[in-house]
Amino acid sequence: MCLAIPGKIVSVGNSPMDNAQVEVCGVKRDVNIALVCDGETTDMLDKWVLVHVGFAMSIIDEEEAHDTLEALMAMAEVEEDVSYFLHGNA
Repeated sequence: MCLAIPGKIVSVGNSPMDNAQVEVCGVKRDVNIALVCDGETTDMLDKWVLVHVGFAMSIIDEEEAHDTLEALMAMAEVEEDVSYFLHGNA
């Protein structure tokens, strides 16, 4: 199964090649934002991105992020793998 999980960028490095911190359901993850960043990393703070295998694949709006998280949380109730992706090892 391939999943892209919505996450909010909460911290960035000095360059697009530095990993950013993205928060997904309260869990912070290191994510590469080079594919979605136009150069100025500070512009990326508080943006929502779809994360797949450690890379931000696209920027999405907050409403879409919340709708997607809601659907994934409903799936997590019946699919253990989805819960793992949302909440990590916790």
